[in-house]
Amino acid sequence: VWAEGRNGRQRIVGAKAASDSEGLVRPSWFNTYLKASNIFANMFPLWTLIAALVAVRHPALFSWLSTQYFTLGLAILMFSMGITLSLEDFKRVMTKPGPVTMNFLCCYVMMPLLGLTIGKLFQLSMPLIAGLVLVGSINGGQASNLCTYIARGDVALSVVMTTSTTLGTIVMTPLLAKLLLGAIVPVDAIGVAISSLQVVLVPIVLGVALNTAAPKFCRTVEPACPVVGVLSTVLLVGASVAGCSEAIISAGIVLQLPVILLHLIGGAAGYWVCRLCKFSEVVCRTTAIETAMKSSAFGVLLATLHFGEYLVRVPAAVSVVWMALMGSSMAVIWQMIPVKDA
Repeated sequence: VWAEGRNGRQRIVGAKAASDSEGLVRPSWFNTYLKASNIFANMFPLWTLIAALVAVRHPALFSWLSTQYFTLGLAILMFSMGITLSLEDFKRVMTKPGPVTMNFLCCYVMMPLLGLTIGKLFQLSMPLIAGLVLVGSINGGQASNLCTYIARGDVALSVVMTTSTTLGTIVMTPLLAKLLLGAIVPVDAIGVAISSLQVVLVPIVLGVALNTAAPKFCRTVEPACPVVGVLSTVLLVGASVAGCSEAIISAGIVLQLPVILLHLIGGAAGYWVCRLCKFSEVVCRTTAIETAMKSSAFGVLLATLHFGEYLVRVPAAVSVVWMALMGSSMAVIWQMIPVKDA
């Protein structure tokens, strides 16, 4: 039974507690399901690693996951988070813009400079450095919302952070590419905005609306949300890796550590910067996950479309794997650590 604060308020998610408090009568098998789903969610990093390895070796297994299904999978992931939220959660987040601003600065100031610094310290070639900078210059990934949910972070805050950096990428990614790399990277502003609506805003709004209209139903199905989210994310990771498996294999060992450090240091810095600013543990966890997890698949797409050098896309391809592993590992570890200041 979880009694820790999630979404900035006290909530008990355990089946028996929920049944007692809301008058729901659940069959005995439901407790067994809860235990099994908790074990399944705690093995999130393992499922992610297996999906990545299979996708690298047998990319054809994920060929059915076309762009249309990919978008649908992200939408399902966001909807499963939406039904755990209420309008009050977003009202609370919007009254405290500090964490959102901090995350935006971490995403578009700290991470690009960190990518540039790590690339130079490891004496990588210029195309690989450009790729690391590009990874640092893109928006946060949608899977961060699920990881925040599992880590007992603030899901409403995570959604607002993801939305702000996704919309911010319209301006910030081309600007940073020009300033740090001297490259012009055109980004389809209308396309990014439409994708943000389809993948983030509409599913979340529908989920919140359902939670408002039928809260008892949402409490009944909420225990299934982590399972749905993990399955969706694992499939999406597999599809992303399959789409650039050749680039990941060609990267070899030399690029793995720089990419790992980019996400690891970024996440740690996001956490401790918030700590220094006296934000709560819930906000610190949320910001760390949002900073560490990037939309690496989008980076692969930009590098493929707008950089003539093949090697530029390789760091983003490698990042697809490590970003997902880093985020899922943080989520599972933090799930086991109580939030003392919730």
